[in-house]
Parts: sequence; structure tokens; C-alpha cells
Amino acid sequence: MNDESKEKPKWQRHLKESGLGKRFLVGGIILLCLAAFIHFKEVRVEMLELDSHAKNYIVAQVDFEFPDEEGTVILRQESARDIGTIYRIDPDAIDKRRFQFENFLIHNQRWRSLLSKTTFEDLYQGADEVKNVLQKIRFADARTLNRLESLNLLTPEYYLLPSSFNGNSAVLPEGFWEGLQKSLTKKKAQGPEITYILNYFQEVEWSLDKDASAQRSLRRLVEATVPERMKQIRAGSQIIEHGEKVSQKQIALLQAMKKAIAEKRKLWAPLPLLSSLIFASIIVLIGGYYFRRSHKDLINNIYKLSLYATIIILTLIIAKLTEFFLIRDMSGLLEMIRYPLFVPFAAILLCVLLNAEIALFSTCFLAVILGLALAVDHTRFIAINLITGVIAIQASRNLRKRKEVFVVCGKVWLSCIPIFFVYNFVQNTFWSVSVVSDLVSTFSFLMLTSILVVGLLPILESIFHVMTDITLMEYMDPNNELLRRLSVEAPGTYQHCLVVGSISEAAAQAIGANGLFCRVSTLYHDIGKLFNPQYFTENQMGGFNIHQLLDPKESAQVIIAHVAEGEALAKKHGLPQSFLDVIREHHGNTLVYYFFCKQVEQAEGNIEGVDESLFRYPGPKPRSKESAIIMMADTVEAASRSLEEINEETITELVNRLIGEKQKDGQFDECQLTFEEFQTVKKTIIKTLAVARHLRIPYPQR
Repeated sequence: MNDESKEKPKWQRHLKESGLGKRFLVGGIILLCLAAFIHFKEVRVEMLELDSHAKNYIVAQVDFEFPDEEGTVILRQESARDIGTIYRIDPDAIDKRRFQFENFLIHNQRWRSLLSKTTFEDLYQGADEVKNVLQKIRFADARTLNRLESLNLLTPEYYLLPSSFNGNSAVLPEGFWEGLQKSLTKKKAQGPEITYILNYFQEVEWSLDKDASAQRSLRRLVEATVPERMKQIRAGSQIIEHGEKVSQKQIALLQAMKKAIAEKRKLWAPLPLLSSLIFASIIVLIGGYYFRRSHKDLINNIYKLSLYATIIILTLIIAKLTEFFLIRDMSGLLEMIRYPLFVPFAAILLCVLLNAEIALFSTCFLAVILGLALAVDHTRFIAINLITGVIAIQASRNLRKRKEVFVVCGKVWLSCIPIFFVYNFVQNTFWSVSVVSDLVSTFSFLMLTSILVVGLLPILESIFHVMTDITLMEYMDPNNELLRRLSVEAPGTYQHCLVVGSISEAAAQAIGANGLFCRVSTLYHDIGKLFNPQYFTENQMGGFNIHQLLDPKESAQVIIAHVAEGEALAKKHGLPQSFLDVIREHHGNTLVYYFFCKQVEQAEGNIEGVDESLFRYPGPKPRSKESAIIMMADTVEAASRSLEEINEETITELVNRLIGEKQKDGQFDECQLTFEEFQTVKKTIIKTLAVARHLRIPYPQR
């Protein structure tokens, strides 16, 4: 397996080892989502309610066609007039003739000699069939039949109205009966019988009635064949005047114009697609360059990068879905929600989960992108989202409890009030109903933002292994099971953790690192001592030292074991990964120097005869600024308890010596501290430790 990896090209190995492939994948996803968001823009056309009064003039933005309903109705009505009156044979007359034929067969038996093979039942059934056919027959004039034939609507039961028709009755011509005979003999092989029956029915004059139902049905069919008439509207043509009452026709015009604008964009044409992709690429490259220069930890940490991408994509999805429903809503919501707030959602999440600088940069870009890509009043939307986003960042900097998210959104909403009045003053208006609707809509958006942020924070923290100040404050609760056990079972260790937390927090804040994380994580960094608290001097309370019963190797292994045991205990109780890192890294792979020297002493000074690896912690070395600061604070705080004389000089000498030894041992080679930050951290530790270890004047005895 190793041989195969060595044979791979250098760039492939580098890509795999450095995680560049994953980072490029995340960047590609952001690029595609951003390009899609920019490309598939909704077209905003002001849609008015029927019978309302227009507040502004509206003119056609492009050339377009729209369905001319009035013209279409006229055309269909004229076409339907080609369908004249439809007649049918009077059903009572047909029944009467059928009854007469039956009596004729009974009283006149001559048919038996004429039709030697025919039975009475045959003629009886044949008469019923002729009756049914006659009831289906309809008559119309020549124009009607020609129109039906041209539209392929003419059916076999329609016949030309007889020329003998006088308005009430008519003698049906020979051609009618011949056609009827042919159609009937095709169905049944009873030629002579059908001829005999039809001759009887042919002898009378038939009464014809108007069939209004058939006429209406035919007219509807003819009207349906008339295509919708389209009217050409030129760009610049006025659609509606100011104050005019909105009609159904004007609503149809606006809908047609919106459709024409969308079609004109040609979304799937190569050049528009390329333009959106190029624009998105420019934004992503600028963002990548900025983060590469100013926030390398975001680029290098795949979890943070994925978290950043998730927040940005979530914001784009929420914005696009909101726009989709508002544009298609016909109840007037679009006019009420003129300035939807999307940027504060991303600003709060980015500030809390990453940092304020990243949130500020992203807020500026998001405000511009959303303003340009959404169907909104671009200038005002960008202004209010940018301002509220910046205020959300400032208000979220010191967020410590989840419920404070609602307070942050409340502050953001208050900042909207003067903005809306500014928008009103520009139009020379002090107060209007639109101000109320704007305040209500922004309040609703910010309330939803609060709920979403509170709900998403723990999910995003868990998925992307990010620790926020809110969660850190929850882990500071002294009622936490581990802290309660530590205070009871290992009180000396608990006090040590509190002091180390105070020192490391001050040092971290001095260089801009996460001081709260240092303070909280140090509360748990020595939880491994819960297994054997009596083996650690801070818990012996001046009593018997159990290490007197052990040799140096055994003592060192017991001391070293508290790291692995602490890690196991932390995993059991579900502590965050960042806490586990501090537990494993706060000693690095340093030497348990006291017991190592004892072992050397027992070996009569033969250092080479002592296996140094048995006296070193397993590591790894600190890999973050916070872990390095905690290592320094932990080492100095423990050693400071052995000082006989406590003053600034002795503490300074102790700090410089211990931290210098760890530097020479390479313990800080993998952390991100600069030389300048090292000096600041040391000065802060000295100052904080001097305050913590200050002497009081002795109180007089009574």
C-alpha cells in the first residue's frame, strides 16, 4: 500500500495530505450555489389587486403579447353564430308511429306471405331499432353542416334539413331513408325486414322540434376550436394610469409582461449561464483571497470551511424560497414585505460560530448579492440589510446565552425604525401606512431569524465540531456532574483548575485568542485525576505521600495516566472534541521531570541507563494558541506553589525559566503563537499570578 502511494504524482499526494481536495469541493459547491442563485432571478412586476386603485403609472417594459379576452370572446361568439337551429323528430310522433306499426302487423297478416322467413319477433325488434335510430337523428341547415364538417365535428346522425320543412313538419326525402337503410343493414343482416319497416315509417309527414340542448353543445364545441386572440403591446405603452381602477384586462397585461420578461432572459442560453458563473467565480475568488490572507484557520480547517459554506448556502436558500412565495402570492404580501431581512440571520450565525471579522466581510458581500439577485428595491434593500447585519454582529459579539439571540434581534429591529422614517422623509412624507407594514414585516422576519438561529446553533455546533461562547457558558455550570465530582473528590485539583482558568483566560484575551474557551476547558483538563486523586500533591492536604511506596517508574506512569484516563472520561460524558484536545495537549510530550530525576538518582547518575520515553506524556504537542496558553498557565501555577518568597521578581524568574525550558523542548513548535504573542502571554501570566499569589498583612492576635 505504501509503495502504491509513493508511485502517485507529487501533486496528488499533496492534494490528499493537505485536504485540498475537500476544500476545493466545498469551494465548488459554494460557487455553483451562488451562480444558480444569481442566474435564476425572479422577475418583479408590480401585481395589482382587482378593483383596487393604482398608486403609480405602469408602462410596458418590453414588447409582448397578451391574451385579448374581449377580442377572443367576440370571435368565438361570431363563430358560434354559424351554428343554426338544430331539429329533431318529435319523440311522441316516433312512439305513435311505432305503436301503429305494431297494430298493423297484428291486424294485417299480409307480411307473412311477403316475408316468408321473417317472424313477428324479428319485425318487432326491427321496429324498436328504427325507433331508436330516428330518436338520434338531428337536422340542420347547410351552413351548419358545412361548419361542422370543416371542424371535423360532423357526426353520422346529422342530416340536411329537408326542403319540404315548413317550420313545423316535413316529409323526409328518399335519400334520407336510403341512407338510414344502409346504416341499419350494416349492423344486422335483415335487409328485407328493415326495408319493410322503413316503408311503413316513410309514408307519413314528420313533426320536427327544435333541440336547444344539441345547439348549445355544438356552439360550445365550435367556440373551443377558436384560438385565443393575442394583442401586441409595445415597450413604453401605458398599461395603467395613476389612480385608475384596476380591471381584469390590466391584470392579464401585467402577467403577460412578466412572462415575456422572463422568456426574454433566455436562462438556458450559453452566454447568460457563463455570465452568472463568471460573476460567482469573481465573488468566490475575492472571498478566498481575503480568507487566505486574513483567516487562514478558516481555509485550513475543513470543518470551519464547511460550516461557513453551510451558513451561506442556507441564507441563499431561505432568501430564494421567500422570494418565490412572495412573487407568486396574489394577496398583496409582496407590497407589505418590501424589505425582507436575510443578512442578520447569516451575520449572527457567522459571528457566534466563527468570528466577527468573517461575519462582517460576509455581511457586506451578502447584502450586495442578495440585493442584486432578488426581485426587490435594490438600493433600499442593500442599505437596510447591510446596516442591520452590522448591528447584529456588534450585538452578537458577547453572546453568552441562547435567549440573548432574541435580545440581539430586538436591537436590530429597533435600528430599522429610523431607517424607515428616512425612506419616508425622502418622499416628503412624515407618516404613512407603509411604515407600519414595514415595521411589522421586519419584526416578523427577525422573530423567525431568532427561532432559526436558536434552533440551528446546537445542530451546527455538533455537526461541525465548533464550540460557541453559549455552549461554553453551559459547561461552566458548577452543577455539571464532572465539576461536582471534581470539587468533592479532588478539591485541590478543582482549585488548581480554577486558578489556571483565570490565568489562561487573561493571557488569551491579551493576544486576542478565545479567553472564555481557555477558562472553561481548563475546568476539565485534569478530570483524569478523579481516578486516583490521592496520587497528586494538591489533593494530599499535607498528609502521607503515597509515592513513597512506589518506585519512580510506577509514580510517573500513574501521573502520566491521568491524561488518557481524562480523555476516556471526557468521551464517556460527551465533552466536545476541543475539550478532549486540551486534555491530551496540555502536557504535550513533556517529561515528568521530578520522577525522571529520582530514577536517574537511583541509577547513580547514569542518564543513558534510564528509558526517557517511560517518563514522557504521550502528547500530542499543543496545536492551537489556546492549548499552548493552557500548558504555560498549568505549568507555572503548579510550580508557583513551591515558591518560598512570592514577589514579581521570583514569579518572573519562574515563568521565564519554565516556559523557556518547554520552548527548548519543542513543545510550542506546532502551535500558532508568534514571538510577540509569547512575550505578551508571559507578561500577562506574571501579572495575573502575582495578583493571585499576593500576600496579606498579618492580622493582630487578640
